[in-house]
Amino acid sequence: MQQLPGFMKAVVLTGHGGFERLELRDVPVPKPADGEVLIRVGAAAVNNTDINTRIGWYSRGVSAGTAAVDAAPGVPAARAEDPGWTGETPRFPRIQGADACGRVVAVGAGVDTARIGERVLVEPVFHAAFAGTASAGGVDAGGVGAGVDRRPDAFRAIYFGSEWDGAFAQFARVPAVHAHRVTSELSDVELASFPCSYSAAENMLTRLQLQAGEKVLITGASGGVGSAAVQLAKRRGARVYAIVGVDKGAAVSALGAERIIARETSLTASLGAESMDAVVDIVGGAQFPTLLDILRRGGRYAAAGAIAGPLVELDLRTLYLKDLTLLGCTVLERDVFSNLVAYIERAEIRPVIAGVHALQDIVAAQREFLTKRHTGKIVLVPPP
Repeated sequence: MQQLPGFMKAVVLTGHGGFERLELRDVPVPKPADGEVLIRVGAAAVNNTDINTRIGWYSRGVSAGTAAVDAAPGVPAARAEDPGWTGETPRFPRIQGADACGRVVAVGAGVDTARIGERVLVEPVFHAAFAGTASAGGVDAGGVGAGVDRRPDAFRAIYFGSEWDGAFAQFARVPAVHAHRVTSELSDVELASFPCSYSAAENMLTRLQLQAGEKVLITGASGGVGSAAVQLAKRRGARVYAIVGVDKGAAVSALGAERIIARETSLTASLGAESMDAVVDIVGGAQFPTLLDILRRGGRYAAAGAIAGPLVELDLRTLYLKDLTLLGCTVLERDVFSNLVAYIERAEIRPVIAGVHALQDIVAAQREFLTKRHTGKIVLVPPP
């Protein structure tokens, strides 16, 4: 086993607020507990959830979209007291980062030492049945111990980079069962673009039971989750319709979209009422009622984001008279991530990289992310 350093570089989120809440620090290298592995992080990607947590967007007191909240001066104090997306009050300091590609450098008790040296992708949603066995710990000996509901409920989970210290660091510890071996010629940067966005997209398609030949509309199709959903839906043989900014149409078409719909276009005029079998929505906001209008009777809608705003208008008559199914998708179905790794290894999907930054340049990376001018993922590389 290689000699590990006592300290590492990490970006630590100190509380809700602006970019000043992100601090590059020297912190202790975590030690893997029973059933855990320690990985040396090769690369980690930026996600909406990183920014949402920093600005307190998961508070029920927030009604605006992500960009609008982040642009507002200051964060109301009451927001810090509200439960986060898991129902638990966020705990700081916290190392964020839900996407990680790296190599196993140490193992805890009960884990085969042969895993040392494995290249792995981290499944970003830790099911409570596994995470409940982990020891407490984290930045400044905080971490995931007390305050996490450990009931063996299928819809309870712990999130890498939210309730558990994540990948914006040189090292990270994770439950061994959630460190998936991957065999690929892709770089660490390319592999780090997959875990969070692609698993979220595949989870929505799995929950929707999307079939070959069905027509699916994908909102926000140039972002991380949206561009992943385009590829994954095309992989299933679905007919993909993608909503994007006009300047990103060619890039999304190249990923497999059959038709590009400009963001400002009237969906009912462009597609026709009751024309889609399914909708994958990452945007939310004012367009929500129209998304239900363009679904056929018996159609399915799945959401895993609301960057344009979390509060929407729902006419219950549309829901029940059309026999629609509305799905909220966060906790991954059990086979989603292992399936995703298999798709990567068989080269059935490809990474889409919009930019690469050094870990210490995380503020520049998040600023670029918030412009929403990119297609695909923005990736951070920690110091060697």
